[in-house]
Amino acid sequence: MATVQPHRVRAGRGVELGLLLLALAIGVASYALAGIGTTDEVPPDVIGYGLGMAALAIGIHLVLRWRAPFADPVILPITVALNGIGLAMIYRIDFAYAARGREDTFAQRQLVWTAVSVILAAAVIVFLRDHRTLRRYTYTAMIAGLGLVLLPLIPGLGVSINGANIWVRVGGVGFQPAEFAKIAFAVFFAGYLVTHRDTLALAGPKVLGLQLPRPRDLGPILIVWGASVAVLVLERDLGTSLLFFGLFVAMLYLATERLSWVIICLLLFVAGAVIAAGAFSHVAARFDAWLHAFDPAVFDQSPGGSGQLVRGLFGMASGGLFGTGWGQGRPDLVPFAESDFIVASLGEELGLTGLLAILLCYAILTERGMRTAIGVRDGFGKLLAGGLAFIVALQTFVVVGGVTRIIPLTGLTTPFIAYGGSSLVANWVIVALLLRISDEARRPAPSMKPSLTPVAGTPVVGGSNEDDQPTELMRGVR
Repeated sequence: MATVQPHRVRAGRGVELGLLLLALAIGVASYALAGIGTTDEVPPDVIGYGLGMAALAIGIHLVLRWRAPFADPVILPITVALNGIGLAMIYRIDFAYAARGREDTFAQRQLVWTAVSVILAAAVIVFLRDHRTLRRYTYTAMIAGLGLVLLPLIPGLGVSINGANIWVRVGGVGFQPAEFAKIAFAVFFAGYLVTHRDTLALAGPKVLGLQLPRPRDLGPILIVWGASVAVLVLERDLGTSLLFFGLFVAMLYLATERLSWVIICLLLFVAGAVIAAGAFSHVAARFDAWLHAFDPAVFDQSPGGSGQLVRGLFGMASGGLFGTGWGQGRPDLVPFAESDFIVASLGEELGLTGLLAILLCYAILTERGMRTAIGVRDGFGKLLAGGLAFIVALQTFVVVGGVTRIIPLTGLTTPFIAYGGSSLVANWVIVALLLRISDEARRPAPSMKPSLTPVAGTPVVGGSNEDDQPTELMRGVR
């Protein structure tokens, strides 16, 4: 007869510390190699850089030991490694920009944003003691998300960059509100779907084997579809539109396990994209650059040409299997090499092998997030963790797919690697939330002491006294 043996759950903080040291070694070594490849000498500030990164990583590690001792031990090291590789690549691109007389302070600013991001992530872990608290703010999160999305449309605040109205500038500091809106929408979707999932999963007629929703249940779907199309049309941002709608579809499927919802949502999105491509020139230009990238007329078209995409493809092709090496490529030939096209820069200097290793890191990070969703005991936590993990996976796919011409370019940034303070801060907050939820998922259940009962089988209230001795009613009962 099979028996279940209790086992002690390890917190995993020792494993995390060992992996953190490896992640720091990767980041600092990449930084040093980038300096050697461009100037033939080790960067003079490499020791200070290494100590600063170590202080940030060890600091948040100690916060986890204090506030979330059972958090997943792999999520933080993977994030630190990706962040370090991104900093090294941006540092290398700064040298290329300096040689051409262009701005070369991206690495310094990204390092500051890294410190801000890690400190903010630590604050989330300290002050958010229970992720279920966020469920109280389901509709507040919806209002906040919609407000953040609409901010760039407010005159005097919104700034148009490269044709997209997704930036807000306050006091000389610019940021992308949509990066924070995706977190707010994840909280809203999790809270809404955990309440209505039974209705969405079970109610409605069956047609051709598909469980269709009732007409009144289509309301939230149509609102999200309309909002994603509005972002696509008014802000000219294909990437954010795809990210929001994809997040909702994924969380809807996690909540209901109904394929019919996915099919309906995909049909709605395709219909919206086709209509937008036919009605709005900036959307049509994205599709032309994707479908006819090597056409000379499309290549030289401005704005909306395919020159950036084609240069990125040739850069990755020149990297081959193992890359040109840190500092030996020409990533500066591609516009926005430090942000939108940093994947092409990494593909050129690290090759296909290095790029696949980076994508594997993203796959591991997503897998640990999904594993957290499976392990946590409450429905809200399951949906929230699954949605946050899906955000990282979808955003990475959309960026890499656009750079490699699998899908049209979207303008999103690669999580943790690409230059951009808004993206870095928002994604570190996502990591903090995943760590908080994983602490609950991996924390062992409270141990239950056996309680003696009378011979008749009626439970006796009280169990034992303070000294764990049998009470008067239980004396002599075995």
